[in-house]
Amino acid sequence: MPKYVIERELQGAGQLSAETLQAISQKSCGVLSGLGPQIQWVQSYVTDDKIYCIYIAPNKEMVLEHARQGGFPANSVAEVKGIIDPTTAE
Repeated sequence: MPKYVIERELQGAGQLSAETLQAISQKSCGVLSGLGPQIQWVQSYVTDDKIYCIYIAPNKEMVLEHARQGGFPANSVAEVKGIIDPTTAE
């Protein structure tokens, strides 16, 4: 199943409280539950003004539907074509 990186522009994301991040996470999980098991949220990284999310989904359209239903920005959605890490150098 394809993996996607979603860039969400969210001014002040790095300043969000733990309670706000929890509420966002709960909203996301609720939408995912409604969309079914074929889409999965793997992890997200919060920076100053963006949140980068990793999702597994059958297609980009489902990732965008999750964003639409949740009211989340999805400024960029890119399919992961490969993964490298320090062990790739060996």
